[in-house]
Amino acid sequence: MATAAKPPTLAAGGDVSEVELSEAGSPDLGSGSSGSGSGRSTAEYSGWVYHLGVNSIGVEYCHLRFLVIRGKSVAMYKRDPHEHPGLEPIRKGAVSHTLMVEELGRRKVNHGDVYVLRLYNRLDQTKKGEIACATPGEARKWIEAFEQAKQQANYDLMRGISRNILQNENEINLDGHRPRVRRYAQGLGKLVRIGKGPEMLLRQSSDLRSHERAQSNFGGDTGDAFEAYEWRYVRTFNGIRVFEDTTNSKGGKGILLKSVGVVGANPDTVFEVVLSLDKHKRYEWDMLTADLELVETIDGYYDVVYGTYEPKYLNWWKSKKDFVFSRQWFRGQDGAYTILQSPAVHKNKPPRHGYERTKINPSTWEIRRLNISGSSTQKSIVTHMLEISPSFWGRWKRRHSSNFDKSIPFALLSQVAGLREYFAANPSLTSDLPSVLVKFKASDSLVIQSELEDSEPSDEFYDALTRGESFEDEDSDDSDDVTTPKAGKVKLKNVSWAIAGLALKPSKALVESSELVTNSTLVTIDPSHFHGTLRRAKSENDPNSWSAPSGEKFMIRGKTYLTDYTKVVGGDPLLKLIAVDWFKVNERFDSVALHPKSLVQSEAAKKIPFILVINLQVPAKPNYNLVMYYAADRPVNKDSLLGRFIDGTDAFRDARFKLIPSIVEGYWMVKRAVGTKACLLGKAVTCNYLRQDNFLEIDVDIGSSSVARSIIGLVLGYVTSIVVDLAILIEAKEEKELPEYILGTVRLNRVNPDSAVSI
Repeated sequence: MATAAKPPTLAAGGDVSEVELSEAGSPDLGSGSSGSGSGRSTAEYSGWVYHLGVNSIGVEYCHLRFLVIRGKSVAMYKRDPHEHPGLEPIRKGAVSHTLMVEELGRRKVNHGDVYVLRLYNRLDQTKKGEIACATPGEARKWIEAFEQAKQQANYDLMRGISRNILQNENEINLDGHRPRVRRYAQGLGKLVRIGKGPEMLLRQSSDLRSHERAQSNFGGDTGDAFEAYEWRYVRTFNGIRVFEDTTNSKGGKGILLKSVGVVGANPDTVFEVVLSLDKHKRYEWDMLTADLELVETIDGYYDVVYGTYEPKYLNWWKSKKDFVFSRQWFRGQDGAYTILQSPAVHKNKPPRHGYERTKINPSTWEIRRLNISGSSTQKSIVTHMLEISPSFWGRWKRRHSSNFDKSIPFALLSQVAGLREYFAANPSLTSDLPSVLVKFKASDSLVIQSELEDSEPSDEFYDALTRGESFEDEDSDDSDDVTTPKAGKVKLKNVSWAIAGLALKPSKALVESSELVTNSTLVTIDPSHFHGTLRRAKSENDPNSWSAPSGEKFMIRGKTYLTDYTKVVGGDPLLKLIAVDWFKVNERFDSVALHPKSLVQSEAAKKIPFILVINLQVPAKPNYNLVMYYAADRPVNKDSLLGRFIDGTDAFRDARFKLIPSIVEGYWMVKRAVGTKACLLGKAVTCNYLRQDNFLEIDVDIGSSSVARSIIGLVLGYVTSIVVDLAILIEAKEEKELPEYILGTVRLNRVNPDSAVSI
């Protein structure tokens, strides 16, 4: 446990159809008082889902249901109430501001794959339930719908609606039996239909469509932190560009190559095709791994696959080949997909007679939306990256022999070209429809927007820049000017990000003047007076230690961001990192700051005006806690963004607490899994907040998300060889809050799990 002064003794211890807005066309959620009482019109989201669960006698069920979300009210029907007026719901209730929606990934249901969402109340785990959607795109839309309902619930709470009314509202419960609930009514602003209907769920068609919001701006290959890749174009295969990483990779075993192409389909559709095991479809685009068989499903984001191929397509082998590999996938908050593929061994697939067991090259797929200004056509940037033998690649570059065209790496790199032609030849898979076609009544008032509607979507997830990849998917010209297109992502042409950013980064003095009370007495904070269980680094390469880097590796929102989406290089952190604790525990460890031996409870710490405690709870066996302590040398301005965050509601904190990761050194597949995109932690995982005395503690439960658990499991496998930088921010969403500033940073250098202190 971190303490002050001397080192301590260790502590013991979907299709969207155009609809005409009409009162008659909306399902009857009941009469009575409005659930919001705000006078605002609200959105209605509806569509078919599977309702999954276990009944009172322990039997699992899977029922096709029609779900309706209007305002903060939720209703579930056996049939579509739009087609059966007067139909009563079988379940209904209200969304609480403490509702959490967790993605559980893919699951086999009725001999088809669906995407499962788990709903639960973070304060009451008995209120829970699961629904399943046909596609990942539909799952994302339902998440947004529940998020909007949650915002309505929080809005009511902030408006001070009578506690008696709030207490009498029964929260929606999708688990087990059908509880009796009250009736609610909402003013209707728009109708949003999610999904194609019950036939989509029943037949599990691969004819997928995604309807992104028109203002979304995903695309390119840049993130929010600098990385050490230097990609160089080396050749075009089948119209697809191939790049080589020219840096001396640390932690990797070979040379990195990647093929990059534009595919005429949305990311959801491309992702489904890449993951599909249907050989008849794979025969149309994949010359190597078309014959695949599922061996084992580990969880909704991880499986093991067996495959075979014959040498007649790559004809310098004589024997048939087979292989086993694992697939692990994630979808980012921006809708982009990452798929990791690694050679594997499985007891159910021993070497097979007549086949030579081989290993497929470790590889990754990255699929993100390509934004084309003024165009409704949906396209994706698809990147396939793989690791190959340095000697093999060196021989090919020296001789340019044709043998490379008959190799496994060539076949893998050519898969992007196969995908491009597959979608070009199947236009029915790529037909585009606008996300929501809504006809509003003239009297309609402002609709409460969800978080993704509230801000430019690509922004909150692209805050760390990948050096060398920023121009890869954009046309370049000879201009030396810095241009900021209104469509979204900033472009700096023929100018180093670092050089351009340094001139624009926010001044620490200006940040301090707005966030801290500068006319108060300055408190001298000497980090050497505070010691945690993880020691401070003595040098740059000191293992199992921490340091506090500057913010110049990270991209943050600039002063004019709301008008031109310009991002700038971050400046020095506002708060000073004074100590880091590294614990191992059997059970989840909350409220670290209240522990008697905590640094926060020391006499020296009590003299500090404000301390921010970040407690990252890492799920493993045993569990780990990484606790960082950040200090302010002056009191916090109560009216500043930081002040409002410290004393605000949990909902406000969830919507603003942002973290940017960057793997500085480590195995390349871990880098691709973690990425360099900012994450709103309150929306990705459960965050609990403890505000007392001179501190705020944020307990980040990484284990509350299956996606986060999957990523952290991969990271822990390489943690002793990884150097990772983290930046903590409060997201700025209003002009007066800009430019953004970095609250704190930390560098973790090759942390050893065995060094964690038991408590």
